[in-house]
Amino acid sequence: MTTLKKSDHAAVPFWRDERYLKIIIQVVVVVLVVLAAIYLVRNLLTGLEDLGIPLSFKFLGIESQFDIGESLIEYSRTSTYARALLVGILNTIKVSFLGIVFATIFGIIVGIARLSKNWLINKLAAIYVEALRNIPLLVFLIFLSTSVFHKLPRVNEALSAWGWAYLTNRGIYVVWPQPSAGWDVYKWFLLGSFIIGLIVAIIKYREGVRTGRMPLYWLWGMVVFVVLAVVSWFIALFIAGQPMYLDFPSLQGRNFKGGKSLTPEFMAIFTGLVVYTSAFIAEIVRAGIQAVSKGQREAATALGLSGFQTMRLVIFPQALRVIIPPMTSQYLNLTKNSSLAIAVGYPDLFAVGSTIINQAGRAVEVILIMMGVYLTFSLLTSLFMNWYNKHTRLVER
Repeated sequence: MTTLKKSDHAAVPFWRDERYLKIIIQVVVVVLVVLAAIYLVRNLLTGLEDLGIPLSFKFLGIESQFDIGESLIEYSRTSTYARALLVGILNTIKVSFLGIVFATIFGIIVGIARLSKNWLINKLAAIYVEALRNIPLLVFLIFLSTSVFHKLPRVNEALSAWGWAYLTNRGIYVVWPQPSAGWDVYKWFLLGSFIIGLIVAIIKYREGVRTGRMPLYWLWGMVVFVVLAVVSWFIALFIAGQPMYLDFPSLQGRNFKGGKSLTPEFMAIFTGLVVYTSAFIAEIVRAGIQAVSKGQREAATALGLSGFQTMRLVIFPQALRVIIPPMTSQYLNLTKNSSLAIAVGYPDLFAVGSTIINQAGRAVEVILIMMGVYLTFSLLTSLFMNWYNKHTRLVER
């Protein structure tokens, strides 16, 4: 038997060695991508310089000279473009955050209704889902704006909800709390009540993880917060006076004064995003619940758990592992779909940015800012949802 020596085998050249080839290919691809990016950026900068408008963000300090219908911060025509963009960003955050919260609530309700044994509830939920999922969002938003909220009665013929709210074609006016003399004292009590309620909720949650019998920890925290907030109210009232009062809207002249005004534009984009997205979330919730084995429900029934307890303690916690990943995509879609607010006149980031482009002629800079803002929103949403998904997924041993 002949023994082969190491010298009898020719060494494999590095360009044929798979270990080196993988590294070489990756380096080549990265270099090509970087070179392509450099070429595109240089081409962009050269083109802008040839047009006499080199890339610059100095225009953000120029006065905007245009009005914005809604703003969460102080703004006027003499404010800068930078502040105008900030107004648009805050308006986008406002409609996106509220949209996510209410779309989730309605989506869960409709998704559970899709599994109801009641024929009427089941079919109504099915019609809701199938109809809304097959209507383009832009068309739905324009319908809500032109055919619903702008068709409400005039101010002098406003629909009243016992004086607490008024529906008009100029907006919806609702009663709203306003700070009073004791607010400066009460707000610190309120903050302390919230922190204590949060601590109680965390303690109850950890107790449930330890014992295996998960209580309604969020309800415990909420009850503690409400009780302490009520007690703090009377303490602040005794120390510094009434912390807050309810400001009721009232018709004065040709419009309502007082309370909180919700414009038709905001209501159109908010309602459209909530209703449209909730239809997709409902299907995600339905699929997640149906993904849980029937044996889990049967075991819960055998233990004597009610239908609500079974859903809360057994079915829904397991369904979350299936629900959360696609739910994240719907949250991202809702945030990006908020850019359609320009179609109904709501001054979100895209609408304000479009106005600045028309006035300042700085399309590249403004679009880069908008892309960066939407990218940041999406990454932060994904980061939070991935963190939550990590804490709810099934850990294998």
